[in-house]
Amino acid sequence: MNGNWLRVSPDELERARTDLGWAYELAMTERDDSSERWTATDKAWNGLDFLLDRLGFEIPLVLGAEEFVELPDVEPDSEEMFDFLESLEDDWGYGPPSYLTPGQVAAAASRLAALTEDDLIRGVDPQELNRAEIYPGTWERPGEMAWVAHYLPDVRSFFAAAAKDGDAVICWLD
Repeated sequence: MNGNWLRVSPDELERARTDLGWAYELAMTERDDSSERWTATDKAWNGLDFLLDRLGFEIPLVLGAEEFVELPDVEPDSEEMFDFLESLEDDWGYGPPSYLTPGQVAAAASRLAALTEDDLIRGVDPQELNRAEIYPGTWERPGEMAWVAHYLPDVRSFFAAAAKDGDAVICWLD
């Protein structure tokens, strides 16, 4: 299970809102080309999300703040949700993608600019992540926190570039 981001222009975001199939093809092309418009956090996505949330980071970078597809108001792990996700045409791996607007990207980039790798993991007890059932669930291993933190410089650069260009960011798990 991997976290992914794709930078898109405001016009591309508008097109994606009406044609997620087109957006998926764009995302896969950019990923296959290892484009600067795409980046990923591999399996560290949930740990990164947890650690940013723990610091009071209000913008949900990993999972996005805005939905392309309205999800039903049911428990995430319920049979109803499973059935809904199974019926989706726009499943990018683990459900539909979501996104961050250009304004949210700019706010995130600003907040990330001041954040260090040490800030991200300072005072964190790996058992916090285990108790919260944060994927991949190997937090007791030495170096796991540093593994998540090592993604921060690339995340910071990616969001800074997206903000500079006025881009939105499509977020998904696969």
